[in-house]
Amino acid sequence: FAEELNVLFQRFAKIFIGCLAAVTSGMMYALYLSAYHERKFWFSNRQELEREITFQGDSAIYYSYYKDMLKAPSFERGVYELTHNNKTVSLKTINAVQQMSLYPELIASVLYQATGSNEIIEPVYFYIGIVFGLQGIYVTALFVTSWLMSGTWLAGMLTVAWFIINRVDTTRIEYSIPLRENWALPYFACQIAALTGYLKSNLNTYGERFCYLLMSASTYTFMMMWEYSHYLLFLQAISLFLLDIFSLKQNDKVYEVYKIYIFSLFLGYLLQFENPALLVSPLLSLVAALMLAKCLQLNVKKGSFVAKIIKVINFYLVCTLTITLNIIMKMFVPHKENGHMLKFLEVKFGLNMTKNFTMNWLLCQESLQAPSQDFFLRLTQSSLLPFYILVLIICFLSVLQVIFRRINGKSLKETVTLEDGRIGERPEIIYHVIHTILLGSLAMVIEGLKYIWIPYVCMLAAFGVCSPELWMTLFKWLRLRTVHPILLALILSMAVPTIIGLSLWKEFFPRLMTELMELQEFYDPDTYTRLFSVQIFMFLCRRQAPVAAVFAGSPQLMGTIKLCTGWMVTSLPLYNDDDLLKRNENIYQIYSKRSAEDIYKILTSYKANYLIVEDAICNEVGTMRGCRVKDLLDIANGHMVCEEGDKLTYSKYGRFCHEVKINYSPYVNYFTRVYWNRSYFVYKINTVISFQS
Repeated sequence: FAEELNVLFQRFAKIFIGCLAAVTSGMMYALYLSAYHERKFWFSNRQELEREITFQGDSAIYYSYYKDMLKAPSFERGVYELTHNNKTVSLKTINAVQQMSLYPELIASVLYQATGSNEIIEPVYFYIGIVFGLQGIYVTALFVTSWLMSGTWLAGMLTVAWFIINRVDTTRIEYSIPLRENWALPYFACQIAALTGYLKSNLNTYGERFCYLLMSASTYTFMMMWEYSHYLLFLQAISLFLLDIFSLKQNDKVYEVYKIYIFSLFLGYLLQFENPALLVSPLLSLVAALMLAKCLQLNVKKGSFVAKIIKVINFYLVCTLTITLNIIMKMFVPHKENGHMLKFLEVKFGLNMTKNFTMNWLLCQESLQAPSQDFFLRLTQSSLLPFYILVLIICFLSVLQVIFRRINGKSLKETVTLEDGRIGERPEIIYHVIHTILLGSLAMVIEGLKYIWIPYVCMLAAFGVCSPELWMTLFKWLRLRTVHPILLALILSMAVPTIIGLSLWKEFFPRLMTELMELQEFYDPDTYTRLFSVQIFMFLCRRQAPVAAVFAGSPQLMGTIKLCTGWMVTSLPLYNDDDLLKRNENIYQIYSKRSAEDIYKILTSYKANYLIVEDAICNEVGTMRGCRVKDLLDIANGHMVCEEGDKLTYSKYGRFCHEVKINYSPYVNYFTRVYWNRSYFVYKINTVISFQS
């Protein structure tokens, strides 16, 4: 009895210390983000307007709706005004909640008022505090996932260290706080942690039930927070499908996860105003195909020749059914969701050529390019990439061994011991290997996807170096006999992460601390003013513009205009709506070689009253050839030769953004300059013009 009590106490102490370390890591990371944000912007010393200017582009739009919800007389009225919004984009009524996935803002506004925080803390601090708190949960979930896989919380500590050190590649929280991914990915990390525990073979009934409930809640929440979440879940479903084929041990569990997908999709469809994107999503088609394929297998006697044949053709059957069902759904469900994404991918992979401004502009975005050499250099310097590759190779080869054993008819062991050295037989390992390969393949094509992939690179690398099972698998292959392999595996699983941790602490911890201090010491008010254009917003707020004033300019600037002034704009930095994409292209014509009359007609067609010209775009010096906004416009308008054989259309007009600054006829007849500084020129669009032929 005393021995059992001692074992129980040791297990409890291990779990308690691990949980304490996981929660502490999350809290420390959240506090670090808060301190970094304060030092970077001197947030507490700024006026409200200057704080709001730190939200740029689409982030500004999201935060503006949070402000609108707080100003609304009631929650119901606020939701109604957002779902029937005609005060954001001119001549357009939109359901902002559905189109922009504003559920985070709805939840934040409810919490702010329900908890009485309006008497304690300012709205902006409450808002960013929630996001920083979610990032803490994100780190804690990664910690727990690595801990579950390796069996030691030392792996969790190493995961957190690599995550923070490589934060340039793991998160965009430093650049844009309200981004949908910053709200959504913490829930995805929780879902993966729950899924990892759920797939473990030695899990008891209560643990399995808890993981299932956590997985259900986090899957649905993740789907509600981000419009692109179902694409990530689609990749996860593919990983589970391949796990089901390769493992043959977790059939029931995998299909329980499929049920969670279906439940989340249909509940999300109903609560997202019958969002057709969820019905035509590849996730629904794949899961439905998998369910149909399972029914076919259940109706056939196990072990029979027909069953073996069906197992062989199962992969082909599922792929065919998925494509067929998706085509059928798109035929019967009216949808316009993300059609531009398919066109973009066609051009991205060289399947099509286009001179379309929007497509070429998207292709020029840094986040949509292939990763640069600097990206791999950063990961190598932090030692993350070398250890990740080592761990991935060992796990992948071990998984291949499992597959070949199954093909040769060898049965898998019910319980895999450390001495066996078969890490690839664990279902959660098979899942993570497949998932990281899929995510990594996409990240190699589109750099922006690194923010989804790299956190799991940190987790997988940390799990591997801290896992005695992985080292034992390697020693089995090497047939190590000079030293007892189990003892050496246990020593290395503690020594290697300790050495890595100490080296990271010595090299990177002083940098993090120095960085925080340097941000404070090198604060410059003039630089701050130029960077966030406080002057122009001060002017716009002081100016007595009409209540129904409409501003035109670059979409990124319009987001901040909407937040800081509350006035309507002609376009928004959103790329999931064809009409908004067309508006963006038309408004960008102010940087093309078009006549004053053409630009005037475009602007007045959207009822614009004011125009803002940005000198940074007009005089842009691009690093990538042909990627400046004015070059892309010239290509689209035929004013520049893009390829051999193209016809050049000569423009008798100069570039509008240059010509309008000179203040001569006919430009002064259409536009009256009301403000300018070194970066921005604001023009009032004249209401009465006499056109002469």
